[in-house]
Amino acid sequence: MAVLGLGLMGRALVGAFLRAGHPTTVWNRTPGKAAELTDAGARPAATPEEAVAAAELVVVCVSDHTAVRELLDRLDAADRDLLAGRVLVNLTSGTAAQARENAARVAATGGGYLDGAIFAVPPAIGTPEAVVVYAGAPADFERHAPALRALAADATTHLGEDHGLAALHDSAVLGLMWSILNGFLHGAALLGAAGLDATAYAPLAARTTVTVAGWLADQAGQVDAGTYPAGDATLETHIATMDHLVEESAALGVSTELPDLIRALAGRALAAGQGGAGYAVLVEQFRRPAPAAGHGAGE
Repeated sequence: MAVLGLGLMGRALVGAFLRAGHPTTVWNRTPGKAAELTDAGARPAATPEEAVAAAELVVVCVSDHTAVRELLDRLDAADRDLLAGRVLVNLTSGTAAQARENAARVAATGGGYLDGAIFAVPPAIGTPEAVVVYAGAPADFERHAPALRALAADATTHLGEDHGLAALHDSAVLGLMWSILNGFLHGAALLGAAGLDATAYAPLAARTTVTVAGWLADQAGQVDAGTYPAGDATLETHIATMDHLVEESAALGVSTELPDLIRALAGRALAAGQGGAGYAVLVEQFRRPAPAAGHGAGE
């Protein structure tokens, strides 16, 4: 196999492949990054063309979609048929549309394409903590699944034939990650304004996060069914406590932008007559475009 791109994540991928016994050719725009890996047994390539020619499975992990496109342009210019019969696995973050664009380009050369998303930090690659998902032709995935499992042995998942599915799941999970972190940081700012340490708050925040995670399966069922029973509390009850968060933030001189956003979404649902439903009814607001500037939530 070959790995193109030796940033922090790229080097972690190569390390996992080598530990699993897979001969690996590596290339990076800056050659010096390959030294440690070649000492560990990787074969250096002077050009991406040389690396691709040496492998049936080509893993790309570069900075962004622009770098992927430039790499494909370079391979096309060198030899239009270079990817024919090979499978290119792109583990660079991007959008679903970009993944489908890449797939079409590779298919035009006679090659296979899998788009992937990594849910792990570099040190976790190859450990039970890593999760990697893929999208593309099932035959391409099955052909190389034994090698790809070196990256996430217990959590290597094929999502489906649509090449955009991995990027779409990546975006969904990133939104979740940032929402959790932003909620924690707003809470830390709130407590800090009262002279309390974030370190003391962290264990309670972590425990609450685990509790909320336990609600997700039930919330998902409600979303899929389109029915939102108020099990523990109605949306109206939640709104009352949202108001408290906005007021407390303002009183302490902390930004109200995040709680204002949460309250505005709930306010739109209330205006739509959904105040008696459960919290999951807010998915209906996320499914709609944001209101035009100058239009409030209304109640």
